[in-house]
Amino acid sequence: MSSRLPKLIFVLLVVYAMLHFSSLYAQLPERVASHFDAQGHANGWQAKQAFIQVFVLVSALAAAIGFGVPRIIAVIPAQLINLPNKEYWLSPEHLAETQEFLSGYFAWFGCAMFFIMISTFDYAIAYNLHPDNRPDISRLWYILAGFLAFVIVWSIRMMAKFLRPPQNFTAK
Repeated sequence: MSSRLPKLIFVLLVVYAMLHFSSLYAQLPERVASHFDAQGHANGWQAKQAFIQVFVLVSALAAAIGFGVPRIIAVIPAQLINLPNKEYWLSPEHLAETQEFLSGYFAWFGCAMFFIMISTFDYAIAYNLHPDNRPDISRLWYILAGFLAFVIVWSIRMMAKFLRPPQNFTAK
Protein backbone atom coordinates (compact mmCIF):
# COMPACT_ATOMS: atom_id res chain seq x y z
CA MET A 1 0.00 0.00 0.00
CA SER A 2 1.58 3.23 -1.15
CA SER A 3 1.59 6.25 1.13
CA ARG A 4 1.83 8.78 -1.70
CA LEU A 5 -1.92 9.48 -2.01
CA PRO A 6 -2.60 9.92 1.72
CA LYS A 7 0.50 12.12 2.02
CA LEU A 8 -0.81 14.31 -0.80
CA ILE A 9 -4.24 14.45 0.83
CA PHE A 10 -2.66 15.36 4.16
CA VAL A 11 -0.70 18.20 2.53
CA LEU A 12 -3.88 19.43 0.82
CA LEU A 13 -5.69 19.35 4.16
CA VAL A 14 -2.85 21.34 5.75
CA VAL A 15 -3.00 23.95 2.98
CA TYR A 16 -6.79 24.13 3.27
CA ALA A 17 -6.62 24.51 7.08
CA MET A 18 -3.94 27.20 6.87
CA LEU A 19 -5.86 29.24 4.30
CA HIS A 20 -9.27 28.71 5.87
CA PHE A 21 -8.37 29.33 9.50
CA SER A 22 -5.94 32.18 8.82
CA SER A 23 -8.66 33.99 6.85
CA LEU A 24 -11.02 33.72 9.85
CA TYR A 25 -8.54 34.40 12.65
CA ALA A 26 -8.91 38.22 12.64
CA GLN A 27 -12.71 37.91 12.88
CA LEU A 28 -12.60 35.82 16.06
CA PRO A 29 -13.20 37.50 19.40
CA GLU A 30 -10.22 37.68 21.75
CA ARG A 31 -11.82 35.04 24.00
CA VAL A 32 -13.31 32.13 22.07
CA ALA A 33 -15.56 29.27 23.04
CA SER A 34 -13.27 26.28 22.62
CA HIS A 35 -14.90 23.35 24.39
CA PHE A 36 -18.43 22.09 23.98
CA ASP A 37 -20.77 19.62 25.64
CA ALA A 38 -22.56 16.82 23.78
CA GLN A 39 -25.40 19.17 22.80
CA GLY A 40 -22.98 21.70 21.29
CA HIS A 41 -23.13 24.31 24.07
CA ALA A 42 -19.90 26.05 25.00
CA ASN A 43 -18.49 25.10 28.39
CA GLY A 44 -14.86 26.18 28.00
CA TRP A 45 -13.12 29.29 26.66
CA GLN A 46 -9.60 30.41 25.86
CA ALA A 47 -7.70 33.21 24.18
CA LYS A 48 -7.91 33.00 20.40
CA GLN A 49 -4.11 32.76 20.11
CA ALA A 50 -4.08 29.77 22.47
CA PHE A 51 -6.98 28.25 20.51
CA ILE A 52 -4.95 28.37 17.28
CA GLN A 53 -1.85 27.09 19.08
CA VAL A 54 -3.83 24.08 20.27
CA PHE A 55 -4.92 23.47 16.67
CA VAL A 56 -1.29 23.58 15.52
CA LEU A 57 -0.26 21.15 18.28
CA VAL A 58 -3.02 18.64 17.55
CA SER A 59 -2.22 18.94 13.84
CA ALA A 60 1.39 18.08 14.61
CA LEU A 61 0.13 15.13 16.67
CA ALA A 62 -1.89 13.86 13.69
CA ALA A 63 1.19 14.18 11.49
CA ALA A 64 3.37 12.43 14.07
CA ILE A 65 0.96 9.51 14.37
CA GLY A 66 0.31 9.30 10.65
CA PHE A 67 3.87 9.60 9.46
CA GLY A 68 6.09 9.12 12.52
CA VAL A 69 4.83 5.80 13.87
CA PRO A 70 5.89 3.80 10.80
CA ARG A 71 9.35 5.40 10.95
CA ILE A 72 9.65 4.57 14.63
CA ILE A 73 8.64 0.98 13.93
CA ALA A 74 11.33 0.85 11.25
CA VAL A 75 14.12 1.71 13.69
CA ILE A 76 13.20 0.08 16.99
CA PRO A 77 14.19 -3.51 17.76
CA ALA A 78 11.67 -6.15 16.70
CA GLN A 79 11.31 -7.46 20.27
CA LEU A 80 9.77 -4.10 21.27
CA ILE A 81 7.09 -4.26 18.56
CA ASN A 82 3.77 -5.87 19.38
CA LEU A 83 2.65 -7.31 16.05
CA PRO A 84 0.99 -10.67 15.36
CA ASN A 85 3.36 -13.08 13.61
CA LYS A 86 6.16 -10.56 13.83
CA GLU A 87 8.75 -13.27 13.15
CA TYR A 88 7.35 -13.39 9.63
CA TRP A 89 6.39 -9.74 9.05
CA LEU A 90 9.58 -8.27 10.53
CA SER A 91 11.94 -10.81 8.99
CA PRO A 92 14.53 -9.24 6.64
CA GLU A 93 12.80 -10.63 3.53
CA HIS A 94 9.39 -9.12 4.51
CA LEU A 95 10.41 -6.00 6.43
CA ALA A 96 10.23 -3.64 3.43
CA GLU A 97 6.72 -4.90 2.55
CA THR A 98 5.61 -4.48 6.17
CA GLN A 99 7.05 -0.98 6.42
CA GLU A 100 5.43 0.06 3.14
CA PHE A 101 2.07 -1.29 4.30
CA LEU A 102 2.34 0.44 7.69
CA SER A 103 3.42 3.71 6.08
CA GLY A 104 0.38 3.78 3.84
CA TYR A 105 -1.97 2.56 6.53
CA PHE A 106 -0.86 5.04 9.17
CA ALA A 107 -0.82 7.86 6.61
CA TRP A 108 -4.54 7.24 6.00
CA PHE A 109 -5.10 7.21 9.76
CA GLY A 110 -3.27 10.56 10.06
CA CYS A 111 -5.49 12.02 7.32
CA ALA A 112 -8.63 10.83 9.10
CA MET A 113 -7.46 12.26 12.43
CA PHE A 114 -6.56 15.58 10.84
CA PHE A 115 -9.94 15.76 9.10
CA ILE A 116 -11.65 15.26 12.48
CA MET A 117 -9.53 18.04 13.97
CA ILE A 118 -10.26 20.43 11.11
CA SER A 119 -13.99 19.69 11.43
CA THR A 120 -13.95 20.22 15.19
CA PHE A 121 -12.04 23.48 15.04
CA ASP A 122 -14.24 24.67 12.16
CA TYR A 123 -17.29 24.01 14.35
CA ALA A 124 -15.75 26.07 17.16
CA ILE A 125 -14.89 28.93 14.82
CA ALA A 126 -18.39 28.95 13.28
CA TYR A 127 -19.85 28.90 16.80
CA ASN A 128 -17.82 31.98 17.71
CA LEU A 129 -18.37 33.88 14.46
CA HIS A 130 -22.13 33.35 14.23
CA PRO A 131 -23.57 33.72 17.74
CA ASP A 132 -27.10 34.25 16.37
CA ASN A 133 -26.93 31.26 14.02
CA ARG A 134 -24.88 28.60 15.78
CA PRO A 135 -23.85 25.53 13.76
CA ASP A 136 -25.69 22.25 14.29
CA ILE A 137 -23.71 19.83 16.48
CA SER A 138 -25.22 16.84 14.66
CA ARG A 139 -22.78 17.40 11.78
CA LEU A 140 -19.91 16.74 14.17
CA TRP A 141 -21.62 13.66 15.56
CA TYR A 142 -21.98 12.25 12.03
CA ILE A 143 -18.32 12.99 11.31
CA LEU A 144 -17.32 11.35 14.59
CA ALA A 145 -19.47 8.29 13.76
CA GLY A 146 -17.78 8.12 10.36
CA PHE A 147 -14.37 8.29 12.05
CA LEU A 148 -15.35 5.52 14.45
CA ALA A 149 -16.45 3.35 11.50
CA PHE A 150 -13.16 4.16 9.77
CA VAL A 151 -11.15 3.16 12.86
CA ILE A 152 -13.05 -0.11 13.21
CA VAL A 153 -12.55 -1.06 9.55
CA TRP A 154 -8.94 0.21 9.65
CA SER A 155 -8.17 -1.93 12.72
CA ILE A 156 -9.86 -5.05 11.38
CA ARG A 157 -8.08 -4.79 8.03
CA MET A 158 -4.71 -4.25 9.67
CA MET A 159 -5.19 -7.15 12.07
CA ALA A 160 -6.41 -9.37 9.22
CA LYS A 161 -3.22 -8.61 7.30
CA PHE A 162 -0.89 -9.47 10.16
CA LEU A 163 -2.86 -12.27 11.80
CA ARG A 164 -2.60 -14.56 8.79
CA PRO A 165 0.85 -15.05 7.37
CA PRO A 166 1.24 -17.35 4.36
CA GLN A 167 0.34 -20.98 4.94
CA ASN A 168 3.93 -22.20 4.64
CA PHE A 169 5.03 -20.08 7.66
CA THR A 170 5.37 -21.68 11.07
CA ALA A 171 5.93 -19.46 14.10
CA LYS A 172 8.94 -20.18 16.30
